[in-house]
Amino acid sequence: MDPNIELSKINEDLAKSAVRLRIEKRGDLLNLRGPLPSRSNAMETKVQRISLRLKADHEGLMQAQKILEMVLFQLNQNQFNWNHWGNNQHSKSLQKTESPDHEKLENFKSAFFSDPLRKRSKSGTITTWNSAYLPYLNRLMRIGMKETCKLNVNLFNKTLTSYSENSRSRQQCATALSAFANYLELQLPDNWRANGNGYGLHKAHFRKLPSDNQIKETWLQIPNPKWRLAYGLMATYGLRNHEVFFCDFSGLTNDGDKVIRVLPNTKTGEHQVWPFHPSWFTLFNLEQLAKNPKALPSIKTDLNSTTLQKVGRRVTEQFHRYNLQLTPYDLRHAWAIRTIHIGLPDSVAARMMGHSVSIHNKTYHHWITRRDQQKAVDDALARKIA
Repeated sequence: MDPNIELSKINEDLAKSAVRLRIEKRGDLLNLRGPLPSRSNAMETKVQRISLRLKADHEGLMQAQKILEMVLFQLNQNQFNWNHWGNNQHSKSLQKTESPDHEKLENFKSAFFSDPLRKRSKSGTITTWNSAYLPYLNRLMRIGMKETCKLNVNLFNKTLTSYSENSRSRQQCATALSAFANYLELQLPDNWRANGNGYGLHKAHFRKLPSDNQIKETWLQIPNPKWRLAYGLMATYGLRNHEVFFCDFSGLTNDGDKVIRVLPNTKTGEHQVWPFHPSWFTLFNLEQLAKNPKALPSIKTDLNSTTLQKVGRRVTEQFHRYNLQLTPYDLRHAWAIRTIHIGLPDSVAARMMGHSVSIHNKTYHHWITRRDQQKAVDDALARKIA
């Protein structure tokens, strides 16, 4: 393919993926160009270039795409530093360390994005890749290069155990590497899942979740009515922080069914959610959203110029600004536990939360087990009385 045509297609795909950086050809060399943190003030962003010193041919374009992914990852993790790019060290080292293993990783990425199940939500797929897969796959490659390891079971184990036990990062690493191993047809140890147990099986179970009274009291502490509304929406419907801004609220009229439709362009795609507690719909004045979606805070939600991750981060930052003693995910977890206590089937609750039944049961295992045991005890006592 003509390199100029290939470059145009790459940049077109970046635009469709809501990525604002572009690969630019100047003379016979390639650059990255787009909004980047200012060199003098990291809090400001302006259009700038990173010189790659790569030839504008097919091989150079392949290298430029890999470097662009590194830059995007650093930006998403707030780790971008001009000192890393001033002398083009990454492009040089990348050329030196390119290997068949990196090619396998690129092929896995292509398979990941071409999965028909993921095509339903392009922006959600990008967010999932950048936040839940790429950091752990990058660490796998770094450890492999540092210790000159090939892609084998030993390297996968080293990468997994480089994260703290019982941590969310370790659990996510286990999931990401398991998917990569499956793609490579690499057989992981039988105890892989147990060794990767983290957030879902430990800390999430026993974290101190807010009571209903604490949730209502915290709502009163929010001075801005728009953010108070967003908070009430998350508390009542268990939404992810970014989902607040990507919903169909037409069912929230006084005579409506009070069901929210989370839109397809979110992390896990379209799903419907019912309110728990239903009385909170009135308590938090949510009916106004059916008439006026602009009642929510005004933040950038155009996925051509932002990402779901950045939208979610904006919500979390606002919780910190108001010095709230709970997080958006505390509200989501509390909603899930509420559905368990009232006896909503796990499969239904999982669908409303936009994740699989296995993830739901794993994350809320402690409370589900308690519920099932209590029901067995109650049934046994009822039979004895009868």
